[in-house]
Amino acid sequence: MKLGNVFTKERAVNALKSVGKLRLKISHDSMITFSALLLILFIAFTVRIFPMRWEIQTGTMHLSEFDPYHQYSLAKYMVEHGLISPYWPTQWINKQRWYPDGINMAITYPTLAMTAAFFYDIVSFLGVNIDLMSFCALFPVIMGTLACLIIYFLGKDIGGRSVGLFASLFLALSAPYIQRTSLGFFDDETIGVLTLILFSLLFLRAIEEDRPVGSTIKYSIGSAAALAYFILGWGAAYYPIDLVVLFVFVLLLLRRYRRRILLSYSITFGLGLLIAINAPYITTGYLTAAAVLPVAGLFALLCLFEILPYLVSLRAKATFMALLLGGLAGSFVLLWRIGRIESVAGKFLSVIDPLVRAVSPLIESVAEHRISSWGSMYYDFGIMIVFFAVSFYFVLRDPTDKNLFLLLFGLTALYFGCSMVRLLLILAPAFSLLAAVGTIGVLKPFITLLKEPSKIASKKKFGLEHVGKEFSGTAVFMVFLILMTNFAISPQSGGIPKVLTQSYAPITITAGSLPISPQEPVREWMDMLVWTKSNLNSGTVVCAWWDYGNWLAILGNVTSLADNATINNTSIENIGFTFMANETESVKMLKLYDAKYILVFTTLGLSSSTSGTAVTEAGYGDEGKWTWMAKISGQSTHKSDWSGWDWTDESTFGKYANTTTYWPGNWAWNERGYNTTIYRLMTWARTLYCNAQGVIDPDAGNATGAVNPTTGAVNPVPQYFVPAYIAGLTLTPSDASSKYGGLIPLVCLYEIKYPTG
Repeated sequence: MKLGNVFTKERAVNALKSVGKLRLKISHDSMITFSALLLILFIAFTVRIFPMRWEIQTGTMHLSEFDPYHQYSLAKYMVEHGLISPYWPTQWINKQRWYPDGINMAITYPTLAMTAAFFYDIVSFLGVNIDLMSFCALFPVIMGTLACLIIYFLGKDIGGRSVGLFASLFLALSAPYIQRTSLGFFDDETIGVLTLILFSLLFLRAIEEDRPVGSTIKYSIGSAAALAYFILGWGAAYYPIDLVVLFVFVLLLLRRYRRRILLSYSITFGLGLLIAINAPYITTGYLTAAAVLPVAGLFALLCLFEILPYLVSLRAKATFMALLLGGLAGSFVLLWRIGRIESVAGKFLSVIDPLVRAVSPLIESVAEHRISSWGSMYYDFGIMIVFFAVSFYFVLRDPTDKNLFLLLFGLTALYFGCSMVRLLLILAPAFSLLAAVGTIGVLKPFITLLKEPSKIASKKKFGLEHVGKEFSGTAVFMVFLILMTNFAISPQSGGIPKVLTQSYAPITITAGSLPISPQEPVREWMDMLVWTKSNLNSGTVVCAWWDYGNWLAILGNVTSLADNATINNTSIENIGFTFMANETESVKMLKLYDAKYILVFTTLGLSSSTSGTAVTEAGYGDEGKWTWMAKISGQSTHKSDWSGWDWTDESTFGKYANTTTYWPGNWAWNERGYNTTIYRLMTWARTLYCNAQGVIDPDAGNATGAVNPTTGAVNPVPQYFVPAYIAGLTLTPSDASSKYGGLIPLVCLYEIKYPTG
């Protein structure tokens, strides 16, 4: 018994020593790393929650931009009717949008809405009192923070803890990524970038040769699940698919084939695609898409590399290769001939070839679809571009599998980011990883010098001079200053950090769709939507430009004709015709849609004149968008069916004063332009504001109508449209100056009075 007690005491003491050693180990590098990572995640969360300042003042949280409301409506339906209810047993056709046909919500990627609905149900079950819209507004903030955590592990696998921490910090403060993960941005990108990073992490771990087979299978299953989740969540899933195909193909070219790659590749794509095509919206046709077919081709090539060593004779190898390549070519030709190969969709093709977008005004009218200029990229990424460029040297100097993947990731993401402004989002994680590699690569020799006890001697003209630790310390400090100029001073944006301007901005509707950070929420759009919700019903059809369709249907509870889903180009062209035609032709088109109201959004800017305070067009509302209405409707293929539809672009309605670049002050309307419906509706609202506030309207039209009492100028009176409610008429010039930076938003709802007979 005593001997047993001695053994028991020794075990206890040894156990305590082990705990002490573990605690001592954790308290050094691991604890420093953990603390730094925790601080980075706190920063990532905080900068994305900044718009809360304005939401608190509104009394509720909103979603940003326009598309997130589409995702919200899908999540709301799932919460109320079940997670798969929009898809099964019957597909949900939402008749309140895209009247009269409605929109088939079952053609929406399910992952984002389903994930949010699932976690909202859990949160509600636990007793947390939060409405669904507020939960959806917070969702991207959480996902953006998690992405910063996952990229740490990816960076750590590539270059160690330091690279992981810097990559996490750079992504946390990446302006393009903040824009898509800040409060309210509840859209596909919320989970898309996170899943892209996770998929890359799991696949790279799966192909590591020094892992046990069981571990490889687990990571391969994980990467398959991430791939399936990506495919069902974002149309950009073609990118990670083809990126990995390209990466594995390069490994084969470099003679780095190993059986582990075949195993991981087979499980990842076999299982991932199998899950995806059996889920809602994605069908088996996805497998024969032009962007997905290379998966099968590379799989056959991997099988060839696996079998060739077992074929002894050269004749057998040649015969097998000929049969395999012939079979692949024959299969491709057969699928192509029977029409089973789906071409790359227009918007994806336009990313590969940006010139394709030039022939589609509908695509070009969206600012985020435009080609990125180098100036805009520098504005977004700042001086960190230097470290991004330098990183390619360090990556190529040590071409491991992971570094090769990072190289391909960076180059392809850079190309697509340059092709389309929106895809700077995909460049953000690649840029963060490469910039982290470049930063550590530059700092490493100086840090090594700081750790060296001795000095390095260098021969000078007048003798030997020692380079000590102060030289390395200065170099490290200079790198620190460079990073500070990127995140704290930002000379490329006039001294204000881009990360701050990107994060510390209100949600779109809270800013009244104005490009400003007001002192308080801009109420005009919210007032209009409250008015329609209170005074109209869900079946009331309201015509407006497609940007505002989701706001009207989901927040205003009326029926809209079009929105950002852009599922019916003909409807958008017809709306463009409605605004650009004269009133007589416009009401004919509106009657086909049973429209009861028409809405325009116009913005005014305060100015001074010798006679007092004046207003002019600011260009942030429909007065800045009408040229796209003219171009999109002018490109219509069915315009010959309507009289008066004889324009192709804005040139029919006036001319540019100085250049071919449009802004309101550089445009001179002609007689036909003065008679367009859009001009009359915007100008009449401006007249009513001038009458209400006693300010001058120097930009009056020349058509017959009411007289401006201040200047005596004449503005056109709409013949078939009567103001029902105009939000913004009560905004005084002094309030506009102090609260909205001198801008006056007018959200104008007109009731349609159809001619009799």
